Amino acid sequence: MNPLAYIELAPQGSADASVIWLHGLGASGNDFQPIVPELGLPNGHKIRFIFPHAPEQAVTVNGGHKMPSWYDILSMGSSGRSVNQEQFQTSVANVRYLVEQEIKRGIAPERIVLAGFSQGGAVAYHVALSHPVQLGGLLTLSTYMPLADTLPQPAQHPELPIFVMHGTQDPVVPESLGKEALQNLETMGYRYRYESYPMEHQVCMEQVKHIGEWLAEVLA
Repeated sequence: MNPLAYIELAPQGSADASVIWLHGLGASGNDFQPIVPELGLPNGHKIRFIFPHAPEQAVTVNGGHKMPSWYDILSMGSSGRSVNQEQFQTSVANVRYLVEQEIKRGIAPERIVLAGFSQGGAVAYHVALSHPVQLGGLLTLSTYMPLADTLPQPAQHPELPIFVMHGTQDPVVPESLGKEALQNLETMGYRYRYESYPMEHQVCMEQVKHIGEWLAEVLA
């Protein structure tokens, strides 16, 4: 049984690639579904999109209120986040289950891309960088890298295509935290593409265009 409920957008005919896209804190799998038609992917593409829903959990920094979250954030500041490590690792395991499910459905690992926004991006970092087999790509948006010291070093998959995006005016996850993740990637031995946009904690159309172009490239 799947540990996570999700929305699935299937291509016409059989899929030969999958994108698993994780939403941010307080959102749902519905958050990024509307972006797919805006990506400008080639007609007749064979990409299956999976948008999981995070479980409802209490979030300490939001007064302990329950909301969709991949893990509890115990404290936050400009220097980083303190997170519930057990919940974080549970989410990593649950998303890894979805990756393995796609492989069992006939999608080759190198045709599976992980994407995530904010909290979802933090989980995506860990799933992709610790997966036993190299995946097709990693896309992280407006996020950071908690528990970086628990990731394999040096890089397990130094050739993994990685695209990191961030808003220069982000008041929720400052760009400095996004760049700290880049430093971690460099230390581990990964190469990456980085783009910043004049926006807050959000997604803009220029960015969506770049995502579509990158997906078409890595899943060509």
